Amino acid sequence: MFDPQFIIDKLESNRRQFQQALSGLTKEEYTWKPLPEKWCLLEVVCHLHDEEREDFRARLKHVLEHPEKPLVPINPVEWVTERKYMEQDFEYMLSQFLTERGESIKWLRQLKEPNWDNAVVHPKLGPHSGKLFLSNWLAHDYLHFRQILSLKYGFLQIQSGQDLGYAGKW
Repeated sequence: MFDPQFIIDKLESNRRQFQQALSGLTKEEYTWKPLPEKWCLLEVVCHLHDEEREDFRARLKHVLEHPEKPLVPINPVEWVTERKYMEQDFEYMLSQFLTERGESIKWLRQLKEPNWDNAVVHPKLGPHSGKLFLSNWLAHDYLHFRQILSLKYGFLQIQSGQDLGYAGKW
């Protein structure tokens, strides 16, 4: 059963988890890539910042307030190069993402009886309701937690030069 308060609480909790997982890293750690075409932690943080503002919060606000209007197109994949993620300051972007997440939580908590069933028609994916956007916002966090941990594990493996099998199966 859809429970928006549960999701909002988790988004707020995730703010602290992102801060803990991404603080105190060296430049070598946050710019390391397992392969040239894969993202590093700097790109992940920039992506999280942009998605927070221009995708999840903006689109949920849109569907709750103006479901009859089409969505503004976005292209997160292109943002990596267009917005020069690799040239950004990691600590600054992390701080900006955490600030934006705080703004999102504040906005979500002040909503008064939103119609979560409002839906907008996505040009490629069909109808998207407020429930769908809010649920996928949290799922997006979880996907990036997995990505962050994978990058940190891969960096440790390369940096240490050790077999990490003793720790358990990754």
